Amino acid sequence: MSIHQAMVKSVLSGDTVILTSTKNPRQERTFCLAFVNAPRLRREGDEPHAFESRDFLRKLLVGKVVQFQVLYNIPLSSSGQLRDYGTLVLQSGQTLPRLAVAEGWLKLRDDPGKNAESDTAKTLLEKLRTEEAEAKAASKGVWAGKEEGKLETKYELSDPKAFADEWRGKPIDGIVERVLTGDRLILRLKVKPDQHVQTMVLVAGIRAPSTKRTNPSDGKEQEAEDFGEEAHFFVEQRLLQRGISVNILGVSPQGQLVASVMHPNGSIAEFILREGLARCVDHHSVMLGGEMAKLRDAEKLAKSKKRGLFQGHVPTKASGGDSDVTVTRVQTADTIYVRSKTGPEKRVNLSSIRQPKPGDPKQAPFQAEAKEFLRKRLIGKHIKMTIDGKKAASEGYEEREVATFVQNSKNVALQLVESGYASVIRHRRDDDDRSPQYDELLAAEEAAQKEKKGMWSEKPPASKAMVDYSESLQKAKVQASVMQRQKKVPGIVDFVKGGSRFTVLIPRENAKLTFVLSCIRAPRSARSPSDPSEPFGQEAHDFANRKCMQRDVEIDVEGTDKVGGFIGTLFVNRENFAKLLLEEGLATVHAYSAEQSAHGPELFAAEKKAKEARKGLWHDYDPSAEEGEEDQDASAPATNGTAATNGASTPSQARKLDYRETVITHVDPLTLRLKFQLIGTGTGALEEMMSKFRSFHLSAANKAPLPNPPKAGDFVAARFSEDGSWYRARVRRNDREAKTSEVVYVDYGNEEKLPWAELRTLAPQFDTKTLKPQAQEAVLAFLQWPTAKEYIADAYAYLNENVNGREMVASVEYTDTKDNGVLHVVLFSKDLDRGVTESVNADVVGEGLAVVKRSLKGWEKGAEGGEVLKGLREREAKAKEERVGGWEYGEFGDDEVVDKLR
Repeated sequence: MSIHQAMVKSVLSGDTVILTSTKNPRQERTFCLAFVNAPRLRREGDEPHAFESRDFLRKLLVGKVVQFQVLYNIPLSSSGQLRDYGTLVLQSGQTLPRLAVAEGWLKLRDDPGKNAESDTAKTLLEKLRTEEAEAKAASKGVWAGKEEGKLETKYELSDPKAFADEWRGKPIDGIVERVLTGDRLILRLKVKPDQHVQTMVLVAGIRAPSTKRTNPSDGKEQEAEDFGEEAHFFVEQRLLQRGISVNILGVSPQGQLVASVMHPNGSIAEFILREGLARCVDHHSVMLGGEMAKLRDAEKLAKSKKRGLFQGHVPTKASGGDSDVTVTRVQTADTIYVRSKTGPEKRVNLSSIRQPKPGDPKQAPFQAEAKEFLRKRLIGKHIKMTIDGKKAASEGYEEREVATFVQNSKNVALQLVESGYASVIRHRRDDDDRSPQYDELLAAEEAAQKEKKGMWSEKPPASKAMVDYSESLQKAKVQASVMQRQKKVPGIVDFVKGGSRFTVLIPRENAKLTFVLSCIRAPRSARSPSDPSEPFGQEAHDFANRKCMQRDVEIDVEGTDKVGGFIGTLFVNRENFAKLLLEEGLATVHAYSAEQSAHGPELFAAEKKAKEARKGLWHDYDPSAEEGEEDQDASAPATNGTAATNGASTPSQARKLDYRETVITHVDPLTLRLKFQLIGTGTGALEEMMSKFRSFHLSAANKAPLPNPPKAGDFVAARFSEDGSWYRARVRRNDREAKTSEVVYVDYGNEEKLPWAELRTLAPQFDTKTLKPQAQEAVLAFLQWPTAKEYIADAYAYLNENVNGREMVASVEYTDTKDNGVLHVVLFSKDLDRGVTESVNADVVGEGLAVVKRSLKGWEKGAEGGEVLKGLREREAKAKEERVGGWEYGEFGDDEVVDKLR
């Protein structure tokens, strides 16, 4: 009888093993020990001492090279194949089954002699009988009694989560009974000396490719994934029936136990990752904590060596290392703008995190809090940036860099997640553009969720509607009077509209306002890429952005402008920002205002400093030329602020210019016609009369109501509903049943419906013969308004915000005597040059709120070929190209657009 050599792969029971070829480990055979029987391990209940019998053999043989000799064969009843029976010789010289029988773990079969045909077999049998008798006499092994050999084994867990909670953090000794795939094992867990649990366990932190298997639902065979069989074989060779230590970490969403499986030489997850036969999985990171870093290092090693699954791996380009940047703006809680010492400003996303989702009703209320959390810590600060990769362009978003930002040795993204102001992005398996501290981010997110911090709180933050103090001139005046007494009011610059104009938030009042720097004028920047900017306008705007955007500031309110803007001084880091603008040559001093201000001396000094340094607006400053210009200005005739013809392109076509200084008092929301007062003797007389008018009506002797119902066309005194003051008015129509009248305030142009009780007889000293009505009606020349209600509303909102209540210069183009003397005007801002591109008419056309008339009347044709119409048509062409306002639905020739704009 020949002797062979083999490797013991596993032990099925105390008398049966699986042998593999030493040359080809995938060749297997089942081998039984001759003449003996072992107690059986069964799902319905183990026989007494079955586990101890098998475990005795397992510890001796698994993974060892042995010599085996076949003594006889017995055909299997199920298949008819021959099963080999014989002996095993260990490298120590010990022989099985003799050793197991002597220790009492095996019994001789009934009638064993029938297979003892050879002399070797007969000799072995005699020795086994002697050794069995000695073991029985000594009560060894199975001869110790059934009670001592009882062992309860559970094959199903009714509540895996409860089991995980009980054993989390407590190492359990176990045995790998079967390897399903590289990351799925059947384990026998020794929870007690007399109680075992056999269940499937997922190896924490990894995902191995699947092996070839049969789908139980349809019986079809599914092919193995790439390297699935190799991963299975790798783990099986090292773990099958080996003793291991198991750390239960948690439960998968499918109710399977997740655990770290420790081989005597270390974690099996690390070994399989180093060979490239598995990948790291992010959803176990929180369970593993700091151990996840070791697994990622193992995976990186496999990628660098291009092993297994990573044979075609292309390493990502290394980042440029750490760079020092300054945070210039916080867009959201996960997106900021930064600027390096040499490079331009750029937008960067924080790696691997996401701000509270706008579409999630539970998270959205925390967006403002999260943004403010980041702003307070970062704005204007120097921090370290490490580019981790790029976020690919997607619909509506351009390609962006993602980076890790570190401030005072702390990861900024980690601070956000810890505070509950950001969630962690679940990356795709092949997405390497992630934070190097990704696992710490996941752990921080879970901790924030458990502690119900930030957006994980059950209660949303109290929402407060932001009050706009600049919503109307009346509201602005009321609030300005309060803030003037408070002096330096803390605020935050929320938006930079230009070099000297800002939107400022007042957190303690939950309010916002428009703030304009007093005593200076900064050049205007372009409103859009296609609009021209005044010289150094964009530079002033950019400078204000760098110094003020989202910074904590203090404002000292001095008054209001005509549109509800607050005028005053803005302090950044306790320094007057107007002075900074002047020092850079990006603004000029408004001499009259500065002379009245306590800050005047420092502003004049700052401007002088910029002039001497030839900075910005003063780059070509020539003191002698300035003196000459002053002399020339003193002797030059007045030109009403312009040298342009404002009409025809040649002197022979030039029309007489008629400029009038006005204050716009009303915009009709339906017709978009304007009412204005001419600034001069008339307005002076009106102010004087109105002072007497109010005093007159405060007297008790003058409170008598109208003696008779009013008639249409009557001039009366009417009490304005918004301020309770009395004004001159004309009755337009009456409702005798309701006893109300529609009145027009003849000095301001606005109208309203009032009960007769709010009307009084107009005293003779205030009638229209003493002072004619001051409100004149006007329309913007050369323009055609839309007819659709939504577009009229847009146009009205624009005019009401930008024109109403402001002092303007009106260029009167035509007086329509057939329409009650309505003036056709081109309006200009009082403080700007009166070029054709600076007019309100041009701005309205540029915003797509009106079109240039196609059919011109006689007087309008006189302007054909002139600069006004040319400028208006150029602005219309830009609006049409950019599809703004009324052009949003298509080209001007489309019927739909024509209907809306005609």
